[in-house]
Amino acid sequence: MSVVDIHTHMLSEEYMRLLSEGTGGTFTVGGVIGGSSALHRDGVAFKTLTPPMFDYDLRLTDMDRCGVDVAVVSLSNPNVYWGTQAESENAARSMNVHMSAAQRAHPDRLRYLASLPWQYPERACVELERACRDGAVGVMVLANVAGESLVDPRFAEVWRSIDERGLPVLLHPAVPPAVDQLNMSRYHLVWNVGFIFDTTLALSTMILDGFFDRYTHLKIIGAHAGGCLPFILSRLDQGFRSFEPVRESIVELPSSYAERIYIDSISYSAESLKFAIDVFGPSNMLFGTDYPHKCGNMDEMLDLVGRLPQSQRNAITSGNAERIFEL
Repeated sequence: MSVVDIHTHMLSEEYMRLLSEGTGGTFTVGGVIGGSSALHRDGVAFKTLTPPMFDYDLRLTDMDRCGVDVAVVSLSNPNVYWGTQAESENAARSMNVHMSAAQRAHPDRLRYLASLPWQYPERACVELERACRDGAVGVMVLANVAGESLVDPRFAEVWRSIDERGLPVLLHPAVPPAVDQLNMSRYHLVWNVGFIFDTTLALSTMILDGFFDRYTHLKIIGAHAGGCLPFILSRLDQGFRSFEPVRESIVELPSSYAERIYIDSISYSAESLKFAIDVFGPSNMLFGTDYPHKCGNMDEMLDLVGRLPQSQRNAITSGNAERIFEL
């Protein structure tokens, strides 16, 4: 049984330099409780930095140790949604070229998702075309683009370009807007709650906005088991039946869109993993770890999926990814 990890991240020293220079102090690196270094946004820590984020040899060693055959790497939050057009585009190209080089160096072990300067849609389309020529197997998008909704009409041309290619898109949380008002500066609440909220809001909005009726060829993959979407789909259905505004842009029950949405397997209990499978189906879940974040332990993620029935386990660990990413 092969294992394909579709939710796993890498950074580069060049990207960190560009981020530091291009955000005017919005994003900084500083210490956190426990002695680690973390990336902060306006003083709020949201991503603890670890050595394997910058070292493909360490990654491959850990993959060998745990039995992960292929990793689909991507650039996590804050991606390149900052700076001027030139700075954002330069950061996207820098990371895409960096990941493409790693893919060429290890063609049997690595694939990558393209990062795009979404704030500048025309340039995002140009970078998408270039990255696809250079081997990208899909796209990484954050659940909000510098605070803007993914269904904002100005992003339509980017979505059309992705849809025309039928690409998989990993929808990954970012720091939600208004973290200060939501009092998320303590207890690492951005990770514990904020990320899940961000993903859930994005996917729910896409369903209710008719996104999946407009774009029928791309494949959205909701990170972290789709956030809370598996749990609240029935609530969205009740809203559809009860309130006219919920029916403004769609004519089918929100839950009917579950078959058009993929999710990864990143949950932290057998119960929540089973529930997500029950809602979305084993054919719509792909294996992910969130490695090399501190929360992304390959062994733990493999152990959870390894307890599933064999047919589900085989589909989730490799079969679905091989089909969706055409590996």
